[in-house]
Amino acid sequence: MILSPTRELATQTNDVVKAIGNYLGVKSHLSMGGTQVVQDKKVLSEGVHLVVGTPGRICDLLKRDFLVPTNLKVLVMDEADEMLGRGFLDQVNDILKLVPPETQICLFSATMPPEIIKMTENIMNDPAKILVKNENLTLEGIKQFYISCSSDEVKFDNLIEIFSHLDVNQCMIYCNTRDKAESLTEKMREKKFVVSCMHSKMTMEDRNKIMNEFRTGSSRLLVSTDLLARGIDVYQVGLVINFDLPNKKENYIHRIGRGGRFGRRGIAINLITKQESQVLMQIEEFYNTEISNLPTDLSELE
Repeated sequence: MILSPTRELATQTNDVVKAIGNYLGVKSHLSMGGTQVVQDKKVLSEGVHLVVGTPGRICDLLKRDFLVPTNLKVLVMDEADEMLGRGFLDQVNDILKLVPPETQICLFSATMPPEIIKMTENIMNDPAKILVKNENLTLEGIKQFYISCSSDEVKFDNLIEIFSHLDVNQCMIYCNTRDKAESLTEKMREKKFVVSCMHSKMTMEDRNKIMNEFRTGSSRLLVSTDLLARGIDVYQVGLVINFDLPNKKENYIHRIGRGGRFGRRGIAINLITKQESQVLMQIEEFYNTEISNLPTDLSELE
């Protein structure tokens, strides 16, 4: 069983499982909110080797006995620090109570804060720990820059300026709130940009449509909250822009990691106000990295 914090990541994981397991006859099932529980019940009653899903739906299926964990061998939590955070903790704890005690538990994430590692002591027995130091996390091949801005309006002007000078295949732009993401998207559309917006309050149908458009390249600019900060692979993303710096410094590496996937080169640009400059310094210190002032001549970035 593989647990993912978002529907998009669960879907991507299931696609990978199917591709890898195709010639082995592996039967997997994707189970998450926004889909029919009746269909889950039908498929699970017929038997599968592997279930990929989000905590809420998996917890519900276990409690209804539609998903019987008697023979469960391995439980994987992807983006484990997010899964053990406040938003999912109750559901994860319920799931852990329902799976056999001998089930092997595996936690994976690019970031694992000390408080989360401490929490794992309650759910794991003598685990093998493979931990990478923060300063070794910054992804090679991603150039990091910042632009100092006096306000959000100046941030927007700089954003438009960036796109007028850089030829970008695909770009992800991160905001901290749903309202900010929607507002920024509307302002960019007023400037005749073709841009999509995505956040957790959208319907599953709309989220799937937008994600598919972005993956296929019919949409080149995507404004998002941290919903899409983790794990999502889109091959052509070469530029990530933080319109807002993330509230949690751990999410910085997840965000900029959407660019430069599969060994490709990427660029991350942070638009920061004076108030955010302190946060940027904390991020630099945390990852032992250097984030440079964006050069005036953007052709140097090509």
